[in-house]
Amino acid sequence: MAFALFETPLGTCGIAWGERGVQRLLLPGDTDESIRARLGESNGGELQPPRQIEGVIEDIRALMRGEDRDTASAPIDLSEASRFEREVYRVARTIPPGKTMTYGEVAARLGSPRLSRAVGRALGRNPVPVLVPCHRVVGAQGKPGGFSAPGGVDAKLRLLAIERAAVPGAPSLFGGDLTGLLQPETAKSKSRS
Repeated sequence: MAFALFETPLGTCGIAWGERGVQRLLLPGDTDESIRARLGESNGGELQPPRQIEGVIEDIRALMRGEDRDTASAPIDLSEASRFEREVYRVARTIPPGKTMTYGEVAARLGSPRLSRAVGRALGRNPVPVLVPCHRVVGAQGKPGGFSAPGGVDAKLRLLAIERAAVPGAPSLFGGDLTGLLQPETAKSKSRS
């Protein structure tokens, strides 16, 4: 695996890739040295990304600028994830920018609404946040739930605000409350589309 650091409107990100796609993505919040250390532990070194990875980087930058950019088709390598985690990530990748889904809704799409806690644990181990948009999965009644990237829930709320998605009680980019702008997507709202 090779890796690179790149700048976004939110700060420095780190990306690691192999032949099959992106294997890790580190969101802003750490120093460049810390990102290099975390990515360099088992990687081949810091390199100029190939064209395909440059495209992924540009999509991430655009998304963090607030552009309507979907990263669902970005090549990712989830070979280190369990089968269940890969299924959770597959469902999460269907959530478009600006929309959210609850942990329970993801679990229901997997065939068992009782798996919502397991869904949360799987998303907490997501090696490629934003590419697998775990920030778009929220708790019941629109509560934000957790986020394992640097900055925790505040970072999750910031990403949702950039995408113009709303979680009740979350601050917007310009202050104020985003309540009512967007609620978690439900099967009922999907059937109306």
